[in-house]
Amino acid sequence: MLEFRSRFFSGMPQCFRYLLVLALAIFCGCDQKAATRQPGAGESKPLVIGVSLMNLASEFIAMINQSMEAEAKQLGVKLIVNDAQRSPERQVQQVESFIAQKVDAIILNPCEVEASSPAVTKALAARIPIINVNSETRVPPTAFVGSRDEESARLAMDYIARRLEGKGNVLMMQGFLGQAAQIKRDQGAREVLKTQPGLKLLADQSAEWDRAKAISLMENWIQAHGNNINAVFAQNDEMGLGAVLALEQARRKDKVVVVSVDAISDALQAVKAGRLDATVFQDAKGQGSTAVQTAVKIVRGQPWQTQVFIPFQLITKENVGEHLK
Repeated sequence: MLEFRSRFFSGMPQCFRYLLVLALAIFCGCDQKAATRQPGAGESKPLVIGVSLMNLASEFIAMINQSMEAEAKQLGVKLIVNDAQRSPERQVQQVESFIAQKVDAIILNPCEVEASSPAVTKALAARIPIINVNSETRVPPTAFVGSRDEESARLAMDYIARRLEGKGNVLMMQGFLGQAAQIKRDQGAREVLKTQPGLKLLADQSAEWDRAKAISLMENWIQAHGNNINAVFAQNDEMGLGAVLALEQARRKDKVVVVSVDAISDALQAVKAGRLDATVFQDAKGQGSTAVQTAVKIVRGQPWQTQVFIPFQLITKENVGEHLK
């Protein structure tokens, strides 16, 4: 064999021998490159979604996050989750970081309607789809997944009106002023009050979605209004539970109806025990999972909805068992 090769090459002109050697070298090089290819090469990398959440210290927001994490795991999607800690400025910075990282999509749980809007503007300018979950911004995102907050307030106020038989004095605990849920729940509550001339709004003030601040606010209201208080509408459960604690300490809870929103675990237990009169269920699991599903559909070019609204549901002692695990 070696003798044949020697005769073959010796009988060829030098220029042809050079070209043949060069071709063999190129062929062997290509073959070596194919042999060293890493396993999985050529497969599409997993989608990466940046997530900026309003405040992970909130039980309801933490529930949304847990749902998103579970859905992302099921779909093989990577989430980069940041906590804005109630700061819209920090939220805008987080979105800027996601843009620099070239994530495939962004899920935003806005801190405020106005101050969080630049985050949406920046994502859209970078041609990165952005999905608002649970809360809204003035600037429309690529898609929105949440619930109609005014509906939750209407359910709560209608229940109060029935319990008071259309007559009585009501207090309203507001969330963070300027945040979408606060604006819409205030709007929904006032719409019902307009239809109930026998109900009077004694006072309304923000307790910033916080249980401890709600206790302090309720104590001040008890001192100011005493026996004139007939009902309290708290725009979330944390504040509702704070109002209940203050009323219990003042031995006034049996005379005051308290209703709140979200149906977090503490609130459900309080409704079961008869301490909290009612809560309005907001589907954190549905919002979180649908937000991730929507982001994935947009990136993959599949059909998707620009707005997904998940209904609220009033929960009282009569049906609370359906929601307790």
